[in-house]
Amino acid sequence: MLYKVNNSNEIEFFLVHPGGPFFAKKDNGYWTIPKGEIEPDEDPMKTAKREFEEETGTKPTGSFISLGEIKQKGGKIVEAWAVEGDLDTAKIRSNTFEIEWPPKSGKRKSFPEVDKAGWFKLEEAKEKINEAQSVFLIRLADLK
Repeated sequence: MLYKVNNSNEIEFFLVHPGGPFFAKKDNGYWTIPKGEIEPDEDPMKTAKREFEEETGTKPTGSFISLGEIKQKGGKIVEAWAVEGDLDTAKIRSNTFEIEWPPKSGKRKSFPEVDKAGWFKLEEAKEKINEAQSVFLIRLADLK
């Protein structure tokens, strides 16, 4: 999870919105930290860096702070690290995925995995982020 400290000494959190037709009209509660599946025998930190780059087009660098892990609805385990930095949200470039769209049409269409990104202060970030992941925001805020 990328974060920065603004001129008012407040933490701002970098969140991404999932792309594709299922999330097109969904906002609060659907934003997330850049994340993804761990490949077999892949180090979780390496996965976090790879997924961040795939979803934003930027390699994260700096000193990483472990934020532990959480379990989302459905049982998915998410492990996260925080790193301080800055990124122009207008310049993100996400990888894509392909699905049949519209459903049962027989046509395949490509969508970005992430369609937008934003910087949010704590209270707004807590509204935007997937509810289970809000723990990461609080853990980081408590450390800073």
